[in-house]
Amino acid sequence: MSWATLHRVERADGTVRAVKETDYDARLEARGLWALEDAGAPVPEIHEVTRERIVMEWVAGAADWELLGRRLAHVHRTTAAAFGFPHDNMIGGLPQRNGWRSSWAEFFADARVRVHLDDPTVPADLTKRLSRACDGPMRALLDEHQPAPSLIHGDLWSGNIVDGRWLIDPAVAYADREMELAFLTMFGGVPETLEAAYREAWPLDDGWERRRPALRLHHLLVHVRLFGGSYTQRLAETLDGLGW
Repeated sequence: MSWATLHRVERADGTVRAVKETDYDARLEARGLWALEDAGAPVPEIHEVTRERIVMEWVAGAADWELLGRRLAHVHRTTAAAFGFPHDNMIGGLPQRNGWRSSWAEFFADARVRVHLDDPTVPADLTKRLSRACDGPMRALLDEHQPAPSLIHGDLWSGNIVDGRWLIDPAVAYADREMELAFLTMFGGVPETLEAAYREAWPLDDGWERRRPALRLHHLLVHVRLFGGSYTQRLAETLDGLGW
């Protein structure tokens, strides 16, 4: 499954650009990169953007995972008055619904979990379990924590980090920063030094270990919808572990 293609283009003056052609509105991605840049994130410079493509700086260099961890903590200190974002955007090839909520538990349940449950790729038994969780134990667990609405990348995994230094392909929103780290550590491929540097710069709140499996449900649902297969089993196992 592909929803974008990336080309390396060398110009006559010797400069190199990354040209990304998309099936979705590339302007949404550009707005996310600009939001991250304004918050101090290391992202490629955008040189041109239309609905169908985005032309960026081609970035490459030596990895510095510790620096990236500290800068991510700095980005998360950019906050808003509520959870959400001024407009909807994309995660992978799927629309990501935002809007604004004053409650993190409500935003996560409604805008990050329940929105996936009408899709036929999510098995009916898991849909029922997730719907019950949204109405009860998920909200109860997340309501124990009252985080600030932090600007997050939203789709941060090893494939969206270039050379251990730059962030690409965002799905930004103002959310609980713990959600960012929950996904970042879900599939591996990112050195532990990144999270260690992050937590040194800004320690996580008590209870983050209990909340982390629940905060992975959104990205598991995205992967079930996009790829199915083993992600469906992993989603079921996560619910089993939570007792939901």
